Amino acid sequence: MLKLSNLALRRGVQLLLQDVNLTIHPRQKVGITGANGCGKSSLFALINQEIHVDSGDFFRPQNWVIAHVAQESPSTERSAIDYVIDGDTDLRKIEMAISEANQSGHGELLGKLYAQLEEADGYTANSRASQLLSGLGFAQKQINNTVNSFSGGWRMRLNLARALMCRSDLLLLDEPTNHLDLDAVLWLEEWLKKYSGTLLLISHDRDFLDSVMTHIIHIEHQSMTLYTGNYSQFERIRAEQLAQQQVLYERQQEEIKHIQSFITRFKAKATKAKQAQSRVKTLEKMELISQAHVDSPFHFEFHAPDKIPNPLISLEDIKLGYGETTILEHVHINLQPGSRIGLLGHNGAGKSTFIKLLAGELAVQAGRVECSSELRIGYFAQHQLEQLHPEDTPLEHFQRIDKRASEQALRNHLGGFGFSGDKVESKIAPFSGGEKARLVFATLVYEKPNLLLLDEPTNHLDLDMRHAISLALQAFEGAMVIVSHDRHLLRSVTDEFYLVAHQKVDAFKGDLNDYRDWITDQKKQEAQQNVSVTSEKKLSGNLAQNKKEQKRIEAEKRKRLQPLKNKLSKLEKQMDTLNHEKEASDKLLADASIYEESKKEQLKTLLEQQVILTQSLAIVEEEWMLLSEELEDAQ
Repeated sequence: MLKLSNLALRRGVQLLLQDVNLTIHPRQKVGITGANGCGKSSLFALINQEIHVDSGDFFRPQNWVIAHVAQESPSTERSAIDYVIDGDTDLRKIEMAISEANQSGHGELLGKLYAQLEEADGYTANSRASQLLSGLGFAQKQINNTVNSFSGGWRMRLNLARALMCRSDLLLLDEPTNHLDLDAVLWLEEWLKKYSGTLLLISHDRDFLDSVMTHIIHIEHQSMTLYTGNYSQFERIRAEQLAQQQVLYERQQEEIKHIQSFITRFKAKATKAKQAQSRVKTLEKMELISQAHVDSPFHFEFHAPDKIPNPLISLEDIKLGYGETTILEHVHINLQPGSRIGLLGHNGAGKSTFIKLLAGELAVQAGRVECSSELRIGYFAQHQLEQLHPEDTPLEHFQRIDKRASEQALRNHLGGFGFSGDKVESKIAPFSGGEKARLVFATLVYEKPNLLLLDEPTNHLDLDMRHAISLALQAFEGAMVIVSHDRHLLRSVTDEFYLVAHQKVDAFKGDLNDYRDWITDQKKQEAQQNVSVTSEKKLSGNLAQNKKEQKRIEAEKRKRLQPLKNKLSKLEKQMDTLNHEKEASDKLLADASIYEESKKEQLKTLLEQQVILTQSLAIVEEEWMLLSEELEDAQ
């Protein structure tokens, strides 16, 4: 276990943690949240023995193998798959020892080493590394490419795969989804659910924390508090605590009124009815979330655009790509006022390419693009963070944009994005990625766009800023096209999805759960194609067998498959039982009386049971799915 006793931690002169007492037990999956700069990454540095406590005690088992994601990749000509396997350092040591024993002719030692190799799953290392790379978005043809051939974002994925390859007791992940697309995020989520060690995860992805975590550590005011349950359950408890503070509670009520006013204002208008209905569905959850973020330093909203033309952009039979390479073709879309579109699709399918076309950064290969003369685009993409003038201050940055605005007006605007006091007049150069992203977003809001194009807008942003963006986008009156791996943001602010796949951009008739199913189906089809090819080869090789031999093989096959069918049936019964228990638990938690002070212990027990049931159901469902695929392939 990890144990912190009366711990104090500083970075330079800044006190990050003081009088912290906390224990993390083996196999717990703990999400770590808190404002940027509160000490989350410093906690990881302490665990990795890169820094030491200033007072108090920190204990971790000395025999624990700890895996973490390196922030930089060395320059190397090693292949991607070899680089990932290097993450299993014990395996590499065994392989080296076998090589030395072979050269020296130590037969007895070789026998022991080969036994160790089997125990370390050494014979499946290539297969395991290949699966990790595939899950994180690497094509099969890429796994033998050199590390140096990949860009920075893909090298970060290699570092993540390398950390996952390590057979660790403790896994430390700091914002692992920042460099991933939605497909890879969904895959990583499932992988971490099955991880058997202790997991500490820093993340600002609400859905990710909800799906994987069994506990949440929240850091604020130099203190760490451990909560049982996932992020939504933590929010519920925190909301109850904050609601008791009257001033903050009143601010929370104002935020809810802001959402409700949007619904009331637009529900009767035919052009806005769909958006209003979407907000009705999310209002109940938004109330809870708002309570948990009432002390957020971020408060801003989009001003109504001066004009909203119809259509904003019209695309007719567009063909799009780079040079002679075509990425998308036969694209037909009219962006109208009120369009709130989320783009889905595999990495490399063309989502960002499509956004660049709409932003006017990429010319078409063929087709017709018509933009309204009154179109005013607000475009957010990660590359814009690096285009900020590093020697400017936030105030100077805005004075460049609007020379006529008063200094106080600009300070007021920047204050809503967390830039106040000395920060307004600090150089941009040393700003973190999150601070630069906030400044770019502040610029976008200031320009009063009627079309927002957002390409991964929440990367590097903490949960409070993500919540503020979600509120602002809820009330935005223009049109919006967004690419994001933040599923909570997509659910909160979009009304429809478009799927970018097979060189097409088409309306997707479903939600994010349907998209997860679509990904699963795609993978099954690919697997079935591979199985079909293999089966055909086997069939051609067996044509010479006589009927008697064929019947014997079929009988053996039935005998071999029967245990799989029996196990599948058992898992289905387990799922039914767990689903019934979870439904009963959900019903109890839906009863408002359970949150009364007198039932505090009963609520705590119920929440713990809910976590156990959710995790158990996820494990059984995953095992059922894998076994079903195995049975299907075997048949």
